[in-house]
Formats: sequence, C-alpha cells, structure tokens
Amino acid sequence: MAKLLLTKELGRLAKWLRILGYDAEYARESNPASLIIQALRQERVILTRNHRLPASRGIKIITLKTQKLKEQLVETLRELKVDPQTDRMFSRCTICNKELVSIDKTKIKGKVPEYVYNTQENFFVCTACNRIYWQGTHWGNVNSIMKEIKG
Repeated sequence: MAKLLLTKELGRLAKWLRILGYDAEYARESNPASLIIQALRQERVILTRNHRLPASRGIKIITLKTQKLKEQLVETLRELKVDPQTDRMFSRCTICNKELVSIDKTKIKGKVPEYVYNTQENFFVCTACNRIYWQGTHWGNVNSIMKEIKG
C-alpha cells in the first residue's frame, strides 16, 4: 500500500484517506523542494492540486483535477489502483496519522463520555496523541459514503 504525502490544499482528503486506513501525511508547507525531499526520504507518493509542482525523478506525483472531496477520493483511489478494504477502516488516527492500537476498556474510564463507555466494548488509542476512538455512528456514515463512491 502506497504511503502518501498530501499538499496543503488537500487537508480534508488526508483525513478521509486516514479514515480508510491509508498512511496519508499532510504537508502544511508549500515549498516544492521541501515536499520533494520529504517524499524521497519517506518514500511517499505526492498528491496535490498544484499543477505547477515540478516533476522530479524517483517520485510519483498525482495531480488531482477535481475540487470536491468525494470526487477527489474517487480520483485518488483510481490513480493509485486500490480498492478500500473495510478491515483497514479506522485503523489510523485522523489527526496525526499514526496507527491505532486496541486499549482495554477499563483504562479509558472517565476519558470518554459515560454513555459511550457504557454502550461500547472496543476502544482504540493513538499512541502519539492519545486520542481515543470507538465504533460510533460515523462508522455507518463512512460505509454509506464508500458505497456511494463505489456505485
């Protein structure tokens, strides 16, 4: 699975790719040289809407044509020649892109809303930013959007 580096205008797309389980770093910097160096060092594919980003040897650059998020998702998945796997969904932190790990329910008591604690059994935590995740209603929402995109 390709590791991705998204330029500053693709922040929402980066979050969605993380939801789908892709390693999607978000570059807040717009300096083309810095982007290329980061992509080379981390062996990442650059996703951008910037048509003026110079081509560089050894780096794959995908220039997205669309502006709408759903269309960008379709275009990205098509260009990468990948089909999202439901077992990878929600396996990365949407904030910092690190992989999530399962955490014992008793360790998060008082760190999530009481209703969530009482109604959920499986929890995951980001080892970098300590954000806690669980399978809430957003899971169904993402599945609906993915069905729409695939259809």
